[in-house]
Amino acid sequence: MFSNGPRTMISINKPSIGEEERNEIMSVLDENVLTSSAKDGGKRVRDFESLLRAYLKVKHVIAVNSGTASLYAALLAADVKQGDEVLLPSFTFVATANSVVAAGAKPVFVDINKQDYTIDVSDLKAKITGKSKVIIPVHLYGHPSEMDEIIELADKHSIDIIEDACQSLGSIYKKEFTGTLGIMGCFSLYASKVLTCGEGGAVATDNDYLADKLRMIRNHGMVEGYDTRILGLNLRLPELSAAIAKVQMSKLPKMLDLRRSNAELLTRLLLPIVEESKIRLPEETNEKKFNWYLYTAAFENNGQRDQIKERMINDKIGATVYYSPPVHKTPYYDTLVSLTKGNDLPNTDWASEHVLSLPIHPFVTEQDIERIVQSIKKQSTSSHYDKTT
Repeated sequence: MFSNGPRTMISINKPSIGEEERNEIMSVLDENVLTSSAKDGGKRVRDFESLLRAYLKVKHVIAVNSGTASLYAALLAADVKQGDEVLLPSFTFVATANSVVAAGAKPVFVDINKQDYTIDVSDLKAKITGKSKVIIPVHLYGHPSEMDEIIELADKHSIDIIEDACQSLGSIYKKEFTGTLGIMGCFSLYASKVLTCGEGGAVATDNDYLADKLRMIRNHGMVEGYDTRILGLNLRLPELSAAIAKVQMSKLPKMLDLRRSNAELLTRLLLPIVEESKIRLPEETNEKKFNWYLYTAAFENNGQRDQIKERMINDKIGATVYYSPPVHKTPYYDTLVSLTKGNDLPNTDWASEHVLSLPIHPFVTEQDIERIVQSIKKQSTSSHYDKTT
């Protein structure tokens, strides 16, 4: 089922869509019910929500049409508004910050740690103010954030936690799934994610009140007919997309197992050259288990990352940099931040210049991983990059 020709391009990610998804889509087309404006969603939306709810062991899952929609809906449900501050890392996809701005609040960028590229708790603590309304820890690359410390800080200052688990479906923090530890957890079903429906998202919560609000928010604030009660938009997940997501849920454990096997093999083959080549590999701990959405290594010598990436692209390996520039250095946010105050985020800046994500998705074979390692070895032994750090 999962195969990749030895001389083909090894993409950074690739969705696994098979006959089961095609059959379910055809069933939707045959029934001619492509979407539903009902408060609880269409049949396949409800089926998908039920399956994800059981997987995560939460009371409610509300499906929406993107990971961005899940973040935006969660912020609205938490009553985030103009004048509020939301603390989040800059080292993330821009959707996290965009959702904050769209909700009318001010994003406050927090630095990350170099160990797993998640939010730095000491910097988070320093940036909490009387206006802080929400903390959004991002479980970047599938790496769980330090949730116990974040929860302790949030409780002390009466701040809500909305987890950005868009990249971490299946990741575990102290035996609990990411996305289930805050008041809400947000997931993405984008084409590259570990579970996909092309475009889609979901919000998980154990709070009945928030779940009811989220169902209204995704449907123009309506409950029965045109009775808009709160601000909402069309954030609904169509039945066609839900049909794919529903089938994907049955594949999720196998796809995660394949990612883990690939990650473990890649680590094993890279370990002999780590010291010589100054590579920092991703490492799980007893408390943090990754879904291995992305295998992200750091090449510590200046200029080394970009040279290795260029070599790998020439070798038809889709090594990719996520995220350069970080959000606070994009043109829009650079201007936005300069209107208030600057951000000193040294670890974020360092990571944006040194990390590289490597393919380990389910279609990657052992031969592909050997190609990846050989490409890195070739560049590491032949480069003349600046070896200062």
